[in-house]
Amino acid sequence: MTDPRDRPSPPERRALSPEDRQKVIRAAALRPIHLLMLLIGGVFFVASGLWWIAPMTIFTYGALVALAVRNPIFEHRVLEGRPPPRPISPAQDLSPERRARWLPRGETRSKVEAALDVYRKVLRAIEESDDVTRSVLEDAPSKLHAAANRLVDLAGDRETAAEALLNLPENPAEAEEGHRDLDGKIRAADAEISGVIDNFLALRARVVRISLDSGPTARAMAGELNSSLDELNFRLEALGETMSSPENNHQTPG
Repeated sequence: MTDPRDRPSPPERRALSPEDRQKVIRAAALRPIHLLMLLIGGVFFVASGLWWIAPMTIFTYGALVALAVRNPIFEHRVLEGRPPPRPISPAQDLSPERRARWLPRGETRSKVEAALDVYRKVLRAIEESDDVTRSVLEDAPSKLHAAANRLVDLAGDRETAAEALLNLPENPAEAEEGHRDLDGKIRAADAEISGVIDNFLALRARVVRISLDSGPTARAMAGELNSSLDELNFRLEALGETMSSPENNHQTPG
C-alpha cells in the first residue's frame, strides 16, 4: 500500500455553468443517503416529539448537501457519469512488479505477481509487433501500466482490510457490522484480482489478432481493446476507492 503522503490531492474544480451547478445541487439534494438522514430525523421527531430534532435534522441534511456540492469527485460523477481517475502517485514511478514485492507473502501477492507476468507479456507483444499494430495500439501501453499499478494498489488495500478484520473487537455486537462490511470488500477485491489474470490473457490474444490483421478491422479491434482497458481501469479504480476511502475504514479501538 502506498504511503498516505504519496496520495494525490483531489482534482481541481472547474468553473460550472449555472445549468451544471443546478444539476449538481439537485443530485446532492436527492442523494439517497442524504434523504435517508431526513427520513431518520423525521421518524425520531414524530416518535419523541422533541422540537430540537427537526431543526437539527434539517441542519445536518443541509450540511451534507453542501459538502457533496463542494466535493469535486461527486461533481465529476454527476456531470461525467463516473469518478475521475486517480492520478499515478510518486511511488508508482517504480515498476508495478517492484511495488508488488512490498505486499505480504501469500495468495494475494501470488495472484498479483502472476497477473503482472501476463501484463509484461502483453506489453512485449505490442512492442514486438509491426509498425501498423503499434500505431493503432499507441494508447494501450499507458493504460496497461495504469491497470497494473491499480491492481497493486487494490491488493495493498485488500491486505490492509484483511488485517483490520483480524483486529475487530471481540464483542460480537460491536464487530458484526464491521466484519460484514470488511468481509464483503475483501471478497470483492479477491474476485477482481483473480479476474485480472484472465483479462490480461484476453488482451494478449487480442494484440496477436490485431497484428495479424490490417486496415479498418485492426482499428476496430484496437478500439475494442482500448475500451476493455478503460473498463478494467474503471473497475479497479472504483473498487480501490471503496476499499481505501476513510469513511469506509473501520478503525481498531485503542
